[in-house]
Amino acid sequence: MTSTLNRPRAADTTVSNTPGAPVVPTKDLRGAKPASWLRRHGAGLAWLLPVLAIAAVVQAFNMDGSPQRIDDEGTYTAQAWAIQNLGEIAHYTYWYDHPPVGWLQISAYTALTGAFSRYDVAVLAAREAMLFFTLVSVVLVWFLGRKLGLSRPAAAVAGLVFAVSPLALQFHRTVYLDNVATPWLLAAFVFALSKRYQLAGFAAASLSFGIAVLSKETYLLALPFLAWMMWRGADKATRRYTLSIAASLLVLVGLGYVALAAVKGELLPGAGRVSLLEGIQFQLATREASGSVFDTGSLFFATVSQWWQLDQVLIVLGTLASIVAVFVKKLRPLGVMMVFLIAFMFRPGGYLPVPYVIMLLPFAALLVAAVTDHAVKAFRARRSGALSTAATRTGSVAWLALTLAAVVAIVPLWAVQLRGFLDSDLDAPMRNAETWVETNVPKDSRLLVDDAVWVDLVKAGFSRENVIWFYKIDTDGAVQAQSPNGWRDSDYLFETESVRTSGAGSADIRDALANSTVVATFGEGDQQVNIRQIDSQGEAQAQTEADDAASARSQAGAELAQNPNLQISSTLRTALSDGRLDPRAIIVLGQLAAMGPISVADPQALPGEQEALFRQFDVTPQGGQSVDELRSTLEGLGSVYVPESVVPSGDGLQVTFSAVAPSGVLSN
Repeated sequence: MTSTLNRPRAADTTVSNTPGAPVVPTKDLRGAKPASWLRRHGAGLAWLLPVLAIAAVVQAFNMDGSPQRIDDEGTYTAQAWAIQNLGEIAHYTYWYDHPPVGWLQISAYTALTGAFSRYDVAVLAAREAMLFFTLVSVVLVWFLGRKLGLSRPAAAVAGLVFAVSPLALQFHRTVYLDNVATPWLLAAFVFALSKRYQLAGFAAASLSFGIAVLSKETYLLALPFLAWMMWRGADKATRRYTLSIAASLLVLVGLGYVALAAVKGELLPGAGRVSLLEGIQFQLATREASGSVFDTGSLFFATVSQWWQLDQVLIVLGTLASIVAVFVKKLRPLGVMMVFLIAFMFRPGGYLPVPYVIMLLPFAALLVAAVTDHAVKAFRARRSGALSTAATRTGSVAWLALTLAAVVAIVPLWAVQLRGFLDSDLDAPMRNAETWVETNVPKDSRLLVDDAVWVDLVKAGFSRENVIWFYKIDTDGAVQAQSPNGWRDSDYLFETESVRTSGAGSADIRDALANSTVVATFGEGDQQVNIRQIDSQGEAQAQTEADDAASARSQAGAELAQNPNLQISSTLRTALSDGRLDPRAIIVLGQLAAMGPISVADPQALPGEQEALFRQFDVTPQGGQSVDELRSTLEGLGSVYVPESVVPSGDGLQVTFSAVAPSGVLSN
């Protein structure tokens, strides 16, 4: 018997069945696999990885500053947050306006990464998820380009344009369901081009496309072109079988959404409930049209103008590349799809979603790169003497000249636009307004808000039922039941551009705007955010009360200004006479001056309160009492008059009253 000590160890060798064949060390095979993989894919990685790195940096840098948060972002963020924290599919009644798969994926990302706990602003957690989905899309743009026969440099250019075009960056940073759907759509086309394992590839394409559509329903428009690509590439011997399997899987995925509605008893309309059918009718039939591109006041014109302002070059070049691609056999399905999607925008009476362009971006970038790659190859063939038609030769030269002109135009255009994304802080008004509300508004107040701040305010301590997304005040039965008097049951309105525009269609929001007073303002123009205190008694009564209060402040202030123990400048004397001081400040300054001489510095408006009453001032004793005695007096005042804070300031104290003053202070 041979000793086991003399046998070769299985871990070190592989035994060959071929007589006389050498024994190959297994560890060499193990090391050879990654080395072999790197040799085969190293060149591709050398092109792809730098593009990914650039995309990650450009997307992530200053994503908290630009663009400013919008209402739609807050909605998808709040829905994702509700899944994790409330165990509900949405933070309000889910009414089938969109399938939930999109924000389920956002919720999955934020749950796995702990993103909501890492940001004070909830929307930023969802923007981080957008970064992830965008990077996945960049990789898939690369793979799709290579599947279509693009050279490595051309595929890399496609990924780079898709990642860093200002038009792409604006929408990739924004929390849109389209960004979640895009990698699934790209994956569907990549799988559709499978040759070696076609059945598995077609099945994966159908599943990917189904998830794309359940992430954003408008992606269903790509179905005919995906089917065309699969039909064209299918093996004729098994075409019927593979396409039948693919179609069946796609139908099953779609039926999953129908099953959700059926299980909840919300498939068909009924009294007191939402339904899938009503959601579909809203999206396809009853939604207000966007108008005409020739109407400068239409939503269509505003949407397309925004796209155009961000990147005219990519829009023009992408459209031309789509037309050219129709005449290039390997690119034809994507070219026809792009021409169809562009033409679809101009259908009469249709609604054009603002993020519709997100679906077009990867294919525009791909086709620009593909047509350019095709032209370069045709030009090289001509140089080498290969046969080609005069039209091909002329077309390739013309396209290369156009591309060169586009590159020259892109450099200054992109430089200006990208600088804005990387160094501007357009979201500062939103953050500052949020901080003001969290600091100054009582936690038992009822707020009408832009959905972009809904999660933040709930996390800050406001009751979920008291933070009302303005859109729901007259569209959600549950909210209406809690607000039987509509806008009158709310205390404050968080006014943003979304409230000013989208809210214009709501009678409650129009009334809330008309019957409220601005108490704090941040930013300007479209970025301006106003905090409004709602006057539940109505505008006329509120104006009467405001005039009476102003008259009382003016009279009391003028009397206080005559006090010989009060040392003030002419500026403050005028402010007192004009009734610009908080009524509590007038009473308290009178009490302090009665105890001994004091000087009061000119008051400065607190951030956002340039038009509001002065409620902060610096007071310094001028004899007769010490700073400590002054502090003791201030802190011992009754609940109506006690300041919110008293802190040292120079030789005296800085006194700040709360933003919400009790009514009738000067008449008490």
